Amino acid sequence: MTAPLTIAELKKLAQRRVPKMFFQYADSGSWTESTYGANEADFAKIKLRQRVLVDMTDRSLETSMVGQAVSMPVALAPTGLTGMQHADGEMLAARAAEEFGIPFTLSTMSICSIEDVASVTKRPFWFQLYVMKDRDFVIDLINRAKAAKCSALVLTADLQILGQRHNDLRNGLTAPPKLIPKHMWQVAMRPRWCLDMMRTKRHSFGNIIGHAKNVTSLASLAGWTHEQFDPKLSWSDVGWIKERWGGPLIIKGILDVEDAKAAVATGADAIIVSNHGGRQLDGAPSSISMLPDIVDAVGDKIEVHMDGGIRAGQDVLKAVALGAKGTFIGRPFLYGLGAMGKQGVTLALEIIRRELDISMALCGKRDIKTVDRSILADL
Repeated sequence: MTAPLTIAELKKLAQRRVPKMFFQYADSGSWTESTYGANEADFAKIKLRQRVLVDMTDRSLETSMVGQAVSMPVALAPTGLTGMQHADGEMLAARAAEEFGIPFTLSTMSICSIEDVASVTKRPFWFQLYVMKDRDFVIDLINRAKAAKCSALVLTADLQILGQRHNDLRNGLTAPPKLIPKHMWQVAMRPRWCLDMMRTKRHSFGNIIGHAKNVTSLASLAGWTHEQFDPKLSWSDVGWIKERWGGPLIIKGILDVEDAKAAVATGADAIIVSNHGGRQLDGAPSSISMLPDIVDAVGDKIEVHMDGGIRAGQDVLKAVALGAKGTFIGRPFLYGLGAMGKQGVTLALEIIRRELDISMALCGKRDIKTVDRSILADL
């Protein structure tokens, strides 16, 4: 079989190999999915200036994100249930990212635990924090991330309550997943996935079971996850999180200029312009459409990253041109993981790097750090 050449081809392969409920968990948005669609569609509206007869030798994609050197301005985004796309998924993705020289961000709602990922990596990874009502559990999570030498904390700000995701509701997907007859049929139709899952002991939320109060089994986990997301979370909570963490803090989920200014006031080191991949407020604008205004408002005061809709290296280039110092990819690496395991994550990164490098050169640039809005065509 010919190796996939695009993220779209990896997506098709993942759809054939991952049980439907888990593939759709990664691949769908909330309500009508208008924001999910806009995240991709709005990138296509941005056109690049083709430049010719310029020196294209000695190109470099190397830069930094929150002071950390990266081989290209891309990080793997925090994604829940990653270990359900492929057995030990977070561990495999973290290793692929490490070998590629980019950050991996572990979700609070991961299947593999902080300690699992630390056991298979040699360099620090990043940890994404959901703030729960049980503040002792949150403090324990932060302390565990510090013990694992995580080098940045990503605080997700846009999931105080869960958006209505119709595919998850139709599939009966819960946290943790319950194997009802429909699920058993979906799983049975993916024998390769089943065999991989039989070889691992990691089948539930590794950061929670055995760590949260009175959560010692799948049965007790279901009630805990339903109750624990904190709708009272506010800007006033960022201070104690930053103080407890003591390292680089990134706030994810900023989609409004006023919220970006509020993030600056907290002393955070970076923000991620993001609408949670179109999985929260359906009808909100795309991340890339809001990026320029946010960069213009606060880009000289805080490092601005973006997340949402990136499916190609050209999308990374467009985001950087509009002022992003880094980008986060979720679905592209999940497609790779579901399709081919660790090899697929590496392939997804290679696809994005190749497209980014060639497109940058054809726009007349040799160094990603010099890319700005001058490479964009007037619309």
